[in-house]
Amino acid sequence: MKKSIILVVVGLIGLVIVGSIGWYLASPLFIDNVVDEDFPVQQASLAQVPQTSLDQMEAELGDRLSFELPKAEQLAEMPEDELKQMETEIMAASAEMPDKVMDDSMPAEAAVDDPVVIGQGQFKDADSFHQGSGSATIYQLPDGSHVLRFEDFMATNGPDLHVILTSHPAPTSHADIMDNYIDLGSLKGNIGNQNYEIPADVDVSQYQSVVIYCMPFHVVFATATLGS
Repeated sequence: MKKSIILVVVGLIGLVIVGSIGWYLASPLFIDNVVDEDFPVQQASLAQVPQTSLDQMEAELGDRLSFELPKAEQLAEMPEDELKQMETEIMAASAEMPDKVMDDSMPAEAAVDDPVVIGQGQFKDADSFHQGSGSATIYQLPDGSHVLRFEDFMATNGPDLHVILTSHPAPTSHADIMDNYIDLGSLKGNIGNQNYEIPADVDVSQYQSVVIYCMPFHVVFATATLGS
């Protein structure tokens, strides 16, 4: 009797363990994990603060004067008394004008350099079941570091998916990936924008594709070949 009870208990424990493993392996297939990370640094804005150019100020000043502003060669030939009279009127008209920021079409400020695209590509399906879409881009940031960014990303979910950089341009198997690769860690989500830091000692020029890879089963879920 005791032996039977022990066997039942062991059997139940086994079912729990198997069930837990089964849930771990199967649950990602029907559960989406959505993320939405911002770009790691704010990109320099090309927008300019509205400013009054020299030409605009000259036109506005001319509207306030009783005479047309002379050219440089005309000023050189004018009598001194006319020059003084003109100067007085110009000073008076200028005093009536509202203060302006005078900058002739220059950017508002010299912003930090924009990130540089090192390589980019579009995700494609590994097969009819393991699918992926969206873009993968490696950026060099202003501080010299590199980041891999996914945008509009969507992939079939699965157990223990990792983001892999590999030197193979279009890997389809475990052997293709393992030849020369770097693991950037677990996939943060199977849907959404996300960033992956690339270690400083990695030469990004060696890697030609990004792979969404299932570690337990050694299965490729999606790939993106990187081009310039």
